[in-house]
Order: sequence, then structure tokens, then C-alpha cells
Amino acid sequence: MTRNRLRTTLAAACLAACTGVHAATPSFEQVRAATRSSETVLLDRHGQPVQTVRTDLRVRRGAWVPLTQISPALRAAAIASEDQRFLQHSGVDWSAVAGAAIGRAGAGGTRGASTITMQLAGLLDPDLALPRGGRTVGMKVAQAAAALRLERSWTKDQILEAWLNLVPFRGEQVGVAAMSQALFQKTPSGLDADESAIAAALLRAPNAAPAVVGQRACGVLKAQGRADECAVAQGFAELILGRAANAADTAGEQLAPHFARQVLKATGKAAPPATLRTTLDAGTQRRARDALRQQLAELRDRDVEDGAVVVLDNASGDVLAWVGSSGDLSRAAAVDAVVAPRQAGSTLKPFLYEQAIEQRWLTAASVLDDAPTRLHTPSGLYIPQNYDHDFKGRVTVRTALGSSLNVPAVRTAVMVTPDRFARRLVALGLPIRRPGDFYGYSIALGSPEVTLLSLANAYRALANGGTTSPPRMVLADAAPPPASTRVMDPAASFVVADILADNGARVPTFGLDNALATRYWSAVKTGTSKDMRDNWCVGFSTRYTVGVWVGNAGGAPMHAVSGVTGAAPVWRTVMDALQRSDVADDHPGRVGPASPRPGALVKAAWVPAVPAPPPGLAAQAITFDAQLEAPRTEWFLAGTETAHVALASAAGTAARPIVSPDDRSVIALDPDIPPAVQRLRFEAVAPPPGAAWRLDGKRLGAARSLPWAPWPGHHVLELVDAKGVALDTVSFDVRGAQARPATPPARGGSKGVRLSTRPIS
Repeated sequence: MTRNRLRTTLAAACLAACTGVHAATPSFEQVRAATRSSETVLLDRHGQPVQTVRTDLRVRRGAWVPLTQISPALRAAAIASEDQRFLQHSGVDWSAVAGAAIGRAGAGGTRGASTITMQLAGLLDPDLALPRGGRTVGMKVAQAAAALRLERSWTKDQILEAWLNLVPFRGEQVGVAAMSQALFQKTPSGLDADESAIAAALLRAPNAAPAVVGQRACGVLKAQGRADECAVAQGFAELILGRAANAADTAGEQLAPHFARQVLKATGKAAPPATLRTTLDAGTQRRARDALRQQLAELRDRDVEDGAVVVLDNASGDVLAWVGSSGDLSRAAAVDAVVAPRQAGSTLKPFLYEQAIEQRWLTAASVLDDAPTRLHTPSGLYIPQNYDHDFKGRVTVRTALGSSLNVPAVRTAVMVTPDRFARRLVALGLPIRRPGDFYGYSIALGSPEVTLLSLANAYRALANGGTTSPPRMVLADAAPPPASTRVMDPAASFVVADILADNGARVPTFGLDNALATRYWSAVKTGTSKDMRDNWCVGFSTRYTVGVWVGNAGGAPMHAVSGVTGAAPVWRTVMDALQRSDVADDHPGRVGPASPRPGALVKAAWVPAVPAPPPGLAAQAITFDAQLEAPRTEWFLAGTETAHVALASAAGTAARPIVSPDDRSVIALDPDIPPAVQRLRFEAVAPPPGAAWRLDGKRLGAARSLPWAPWPGHHVLELVDAKGVALDTVSFDVRGAQARPATPPARGGSKGVRLSTRPIS
């Protein structure tokens, strides 16, 4: 058979196939729109890439690359390698077909005739792709027919562009974008002649050995008249492919891996789009990440390695920064500490006081007693302690909250009740999954577990006058911010925010010079959980809320690290940077001095940087009995204001005259404690003249503070007046066998019992 006759026969077969039944040829636009990247690129609010996430595990494909953004060297190398007459033929290279047929007819002939257009037809239609058993005549005819159809409806540039974006290169890399990034760590527009020759050599045998690819790259260069570059290309091929045979280094800076995971989870889509515009601000994210890492690096000698930061926009709830871990400083870098539940510590106190002020049970000037107290609970006595194990005596609510005193907070929880407080926390979005009675009065000190994101968003509600809405992570086109719900009273929220912004109220615990004192208006609170396992710093300015957690992902305690020394420096650095950014951007109403006292706000022109008081508030000048605190102007809910705070007598503030021991308490004798220190102290509040103690019906002496050496059994203690009439009565039990005394007791003396002064139930 002559070559012309063979060509005519094949052409007739192809044309016959073209007129037969076949699938409709897709348009170039349809193919480009249907081809999605195997990775989703998260953009910040300004369009800057912040994170790339692999979302298709079948192949690795980059975003579609226009032909104008593909290196001319690669285009030329691909054509030279695969289809030298691409620009001349109409989909089928009949000369190559005839040559292939003649070559196969001869001994050992292996010449092929598949054009770029025919290869594209196989990529678009799986039925036309190369089968496992190899090429067949019928498949080649059908592929040629599809190529002819493509050439009639697509331009050459469209065919070449689609082919380069769909063709497999090596391993899981499909398309020029994935190949260029994985092998050469650059975009397709930057490939030079040697790199392009290597890429073109991969088209025919994507998974060939590096040496074989180098030889074929040399052949591509020779076809282009660049034989002198063969040695360089061969060495480069072996280096590149030996190092990254199937690697795919992600392009660009990776700023927010934990945030990206949460965003993709929230979208709920099996195939997320190639790009997602998020609420993040890349600059804020970098500053938060760097501030956290710097602080944790300084705390490494104190057994601290983990932390997290979240920044919210007060008005919209947009997440501007989400730093889930300290990265390589942590042994658990994959754990997202922004959403990991941790004990809240003292960060819940502002919401407790807000609820009490809202119910008009307390005001910012109300006086609470910061003194040792014992509360009966179903599980026994609850004896709260302050962080510094010191007590300040009588203090106002402003001082109690500003200085984060524990005992006044517990007394407030008694008024509010744990169950009512827990319901308020749930309404604010905190993940409190048990009723308040489960936590008891310790709920006031932050025994429930919360997440940093939910806690920061609850503080954002304080900043917004008591309204809350979910945080937003994705900027959808024309989508409004989530709807807000009112949870707290705006006037009470303002009072609490004003206390948190008052550096003077923090002085008893933190001193004047502390990381929480800013030169602009900001309200902030720290917290430390049990055994220093977690510490927090959460606060807000007029525009932003910043939350910081520092600790260890595994729950190990830190050494000598509190909220003000661990998390607060990070909070201050991030908040200062946000303030400077606002100044630089010349945002109106964002710059101003720290909040003056209410009296100054009433008299002076309003400063936009300070929150405006809502309706329902009154500013009142007040004084205190016995100069308990300095005279000041205080905020009150309308109708609760007072000009003078009088102090009740000690007897008037006590729950009962006998304050120790507690009624129905159980005292355990301890044989390991020396007898001299095993004493139970009898104490009464302001006993009247002539009052005395009477134990088990026998008078002990005057009703002063009396240390008593106890013995096992049930006892009844009475406080009696001068006439012997009982003013108060408590009962208690002493348990435990009598221990051998360290030295024999004196004749007639008390028996050598030993006492553990820790009450048990």
C-alpha cells in the first residue's frame, strides 16, 4: 500500500467517525471553568494569599494558567517534543500517521503520531484516553475524530493552553502550575530553556528515571538547536527529580494553617472553591504570630511552649487574626489552641459582676468583704483563696473586679447563683455544657472550660454594649454581618467595661506599672487557672477585641507564670500595633486618651476614642465611711446612685455570730502533726460584753478568739451572753483515733490529740 493511499484510507475512516454518534465537544470556556485546583488558596480581606490548603487528594493541580502566563520557552519545548507540526495540521498530522504506519510495518518500528490536539481529546474524554492494554486502531480513530472536532471549534492557543493545564507531568502533578511549583519552585512564566526541556521530557514518560528524563531533555534541546546545553540539562534533571520526584512545595507564605482548617470545615463543601476571601488581615496575623512567638521564646525556662491569639473586629465580628499555636516552638503544633477548651480562670468575673449590677443587686461602689469565708456546699466546705493568698478587707466592686479578688467574686456568685450565671454564659456563646450547680461557687473563679474564640467573642459583647453575634471568617459577596442578639444590659455592660479600663482599680493587685495599662482607652482582664496550667488576657479597645492564651497543650503546669506576666505582654503588643495601624490609616475617632473618670466625661467635650455612655446611666460623686476608698465620681444605673457609702458593723455583715468552727463541720485528727499546733480556733463576730463560750454544756471562758485542743466525738459549741442565754449554737464532729503524744502530758493537762485543720466532708 502506498503512503498516499494509506493517508486517504485513514482520513476517510476519521471523517466517517466524525459524522457518527459522538459526545458533544465542550467549549474552551466550559473546560476552563470545570477545571479546579487541588488546593484552595485563602486570601485575606485585601486579596493577599495567607494560606494554601490541599483539598483534592487524588491529584495535585494548580490554578488554571493562561497561555500568556506560561513561559515561551516551555511552549516551544513542548511543541518540539510532542508535536512539531502543531501549528500546521488541523488536529491530525497525516504525515506522522503515515510515517508511523510505515514504521510499524517495518522491523522494530515504534514511531508515534499522536498530536497535542489528540492528546487533549483523550484528556477531555476518559473513553479516548490510553487504555491499560495499549493503543488500539479503533481508539486512535476515535481520538483523531475528536481532535478534528476540537480544531474546528477551538483556536490553536486555546488547545495548547488547555493541554498544558490538563496534561500529567510527574507523579500526582497534573498541569503546568503544579509541575512548575513542585519541581522548580516558581510560576510557569519563569521557566527557562533548560527547565522547559526537562518539563517537556516528562510529557512522554512522566515517571521515568531522572537519568532517562535528562537524556530526553537533551533530545528536546537538540531539536531546538541547543545541543550545547545538553550536559547542563541532564545534570539539572537528575538533581531536580532526585530531590523532589513527587514533592509539591506550597507556594507563598503560610500564615494561618489552623484558621484555614476551621474555614474549610465551616464551608461544609466537598469541593471548596479555588480561592476563598476571608476576614483575616495578613498584617495583623503576622504581628500576632510574631508577638506570641517572641513572648514564648522568653518563657521557655518557665515550662511554657504553647499559646494562641485571636483578634476580632468589634462591629462586624470579623476574625482579623487567628494564631492557633506557636509553631515549631511547640511539640503539639497541630493543636488549634483557639478552639481547644481550657479552664477560664478569672476571665469570667466581668460577666458575673455585670449580671449582679444589671439586677441592681450591686453597684460599682458597693462594698464587699475580701476576708476568709467558708461556704457550705453539697460536697463539703468551699473556702476560696485569693491568687496572692492575701486578703484586702472591705473593698468596692470596682476594686474587687479591677484587682481580680476571688472572695468578693464568690460572694457575688452567692447572690447571682451558679445556675443563673451559667445560663448567662451560655447565652454569650461560651461552651458551658453542664448546669451551674455542677460547678458550684467555683464557677465565679472560672472552673468551666471555654475556648479562646468564644471567650474573646463574649468580651466583644461587652464592647458592643451587651449584644452578641457569631464571629465571621469568610467574606461572602454582599453578605451582611451576622445578626446580633442582646444578652446583657447596655448600661451595666458600660459600667463593667469602665472598671476594666480603670488602671487605678488594678493597683492593689497589679500595681501602677503593668502591661494592662495603655495610653489609649482599653478594657482588659487576665486570668489564671488552677495550678498555673492556663493563663489568659482578653480585652478590647473601641474597635478591636484581642484574646490571648498561654500554657501547654498537654496541660502541664507553668512555672511562675500568671496572666499578667504570660499572656498580657502579647495582648499589649498586638493591641498597640492595632492602635498604631489605625493612627497610620487616619481612621477618624480611633485615637484618644485613656478614659477619664465619669465626672470628667460629663463636663468635657466627648472624645470619640472613648465609648459613649448609653442611656440609663448617672454619674454621681460619692464618699466612703472611714475613708475606705478615696472620694470619686462613679457610674450608677439610674435609680441606684448614692452620694455616701456607709459601712455596716462587723456583726451586721456576718452571716451568724459564730464564724469558726462551721456548723456541722467534720474535723480530722492527724497523727503526723505535732500536738502543739493541733488546735481548733473558736471565733465570734463582735460578741457583746460578758459573752462567753460554752462547750458541751460547760463554760470555757470569755468569748474571745480561743484555741482549743479537740478530742474525738460530737460537740456542741454555744455563744452565750452574760446571763447564760445562747446567742448562737453550732455542732461539729472530731474524728480520728487518739495518737501517742510526742511527750507525756502533764497530770491534769489535755490529752495529746493531733488535728488536721483542713475541714473535710
